[in-house]
Amino acid sequence: MPQKHPSLYCVELRTAQWENCVRWYREALGLRVMVRVVEEGYALLAAGETRLSLISRRNSGQSSKRWSLGFEIDDLDGAIERLKRFGSKVSTPERDPEGFRAVVTYDPDGNTIRLFSWPEQA
Repeated sequence: MPQKHPSLYCVELRTAQWENCVRWYREALGLRVMVRVVEEGYALLAAGETRLSLISRRNSGQSSKRWSLGFEIDDLDGAIERLKRFGSKVSTPERDPEGFRAVVTYDPDGNTIRLFSWPEQA
């Protein structure tokens, strides 16, 4: 049997603001909570085929400019409105030469989040 390439199952984020981050990723970004264990400070959220794990840690470290999370979404304008209602800074939407529109925002810990959508096909 040929070996399958690994697939990315989960990205783990450690946060000192666990409740705020769970709420932000669920309500502002629209991810679905699959597992939430409040006593352990653990949440697993569905992000398409990949999962995002939020783990409560007192010493979670600083946000980093070395990486960002990128999400393909259907309704960029709707996402921008939700993010603004949560008080998130959102960049001005830009159209890439390849045709998609994209914005940059930041989660409650200051991690860079990129959102993009393709134009609807007729």
